[in-house]
Amino acid sequence: MKGFMLEKMILFVAPPQAVTTLFPAFREAGIQAGIADTLSGALAFVKKSQPSVIFSRAKIGTYVADSLLAYAEEAGDFPPVVIFAERGSAADAQRFLELGAKDYWLEPLSWDKIKALLPAAPEEKAPTPAAKARPSGARPGEEVGVGFSIIGRHPAIQRVLGLARQVAKSKATVLISGESGTGKEMFAKFLHAHSDRADKPFVALNCAALPEHLLESELFGHERGAFTGAIAKKLGKFELASGGAILLDEISEMDLGLQAKLLRVLQEGEFDRVGGMETIKVDVRVLATTNRRLEETVEEGKFRQDLYYRLNVIPLKLPPLRERGDDIMHLAEFFVDKFCKAYGLSKLAFSAEAREWLLSYDWPGNVRELQNLMERAVLLAGAGPIQKIHFLLDSETWPEFGEAPAESGEDGEAAEPPLAAPVYPQMEGGPDDIVPLDVMERDAIFRSLDHTSGNRTQAAQLLGISVRTLRNKLNEYRKQGLDFP
Repeated sequence: MKGFMLEKMILFVAPPQAVTTLFPAFREAGIQAGIADTLSGALAFVKKSQPSVIFSRAKIGTYVADSLLAYAEEAGDFPPVVIFAERGSAADAQRFLELGAKDYWLEPLSWDKIKALLPAAPEEKAPTPAAKARPSGARPGEEVGVGFSIIGRHPAIQRVLGLARQVAKSKATVLISGESGTGKEMFAKFLHAHSDRADKPFVALNCAALPEHLLESELFGHERGAFTGAIAKKLGKFELASGGAILLDEISEMDLGLQAKLLRVLQEGEFDRVGGMETIKVDVRVLATTNRRLEETVEEGKFRQDLYYRLNVIPLKLPPLRERGDDIMHLAEFFVDKFCKAYGLSKLAFSAEAREWLLSYDWPGNVRELQNLMERAVLLAGAGPIQKIHFLLDSETWPEFGEAPAESGEDGEAAEPPLAAPVYPQMEGGPDDIVPLDVMERDAIFRSLDHTSGNRTQAAQLLGISVRTLRNKLNEYRKQGLDFP
């Protein structure tokens, strides 16, 4: 489960399809990206969100980047603008640079080039590991580290945290077990943040995500020509983590043959790259996670017993969320506050019915499920409070967007009506402008939602599509970085 990071903001003035493939890299790096396709849309985004850099295509329909550069020159205090084009020339590059562009690129855009252009964080005096792990502003029952927060006051989670603090400074291998979504990766980061290696690399690898031959290359690296497609030498995760820690996520999914090679690293601190003749020595602390009972996997012959003993030096068993009592509400309030800030919304409270439902639900997906559910509730609750209905997207009937079921006040009268539903962004441009079909589709969806005050069932009927199709489209737009209620 990933934590919240202090995000940098960038803006693309471009068709969504030109940049959406880069959004996973942005999320991983803690960068928030917006998209606009008109000059007025770009200027509104700059005024609201103050991006550090703007990347603009030279031409989109009737929009030309010259107008953005002209406004930037007149404004004076304006983010740097990088111009890019599907096809370009030296003359175009010279013209845009003379107009004030910071650079001129040809598509396709690449994450490496964008990352190199982003401003570095201001230098600060390096904090001690303890200071990084728990700043003075941390709330009771909250452990804060770089890019993550662990919330928990229940004795079950406090016992695990206490053991984690006790062993954090050692080099001992730790096996973190628990159901999916309980926060195993968070605890691995917690151990690293509290260790003497906190200023060294922390490298994570999901053992279930890759087939055996690729996983071996990811772990130990390979030499050029070691196999088809190995066109250059590659350093593995163990080398990249040297001096720090490596997290082997879902270690139970590793193939038996590869387990033997991992055992050598744990015992001897050395390995060979795939196709290599040189033995590589490393000093790496190994942390591993599993959502299975490894003892049973060992008995079934699917996991090496000697490797299990090497990994299980310090066992941390995380309790499922359903066994953590009031921590459910502490976590729910934490996530709601975070998402309200992320989406620029006012703070939301829970109705009594919503609280009762949260505390009685079984939480098969644990903290990860709770986090996703709170994001959903924040987006659906409008002016609030958060009601039970905002958790259950399978319901056939929905209240108007931004409206909550009426609650009675102490005198028996209905409470004040909620604020009016937010207005969805609309495509700008004249009736004769030619725009891509996907932009027309997006505009039609937003217009239907605006017309129905956010009621998705009614909007889907107007559009002639199913509610499921409408939700899928809205999820796509959020992944593209579009900002809407």
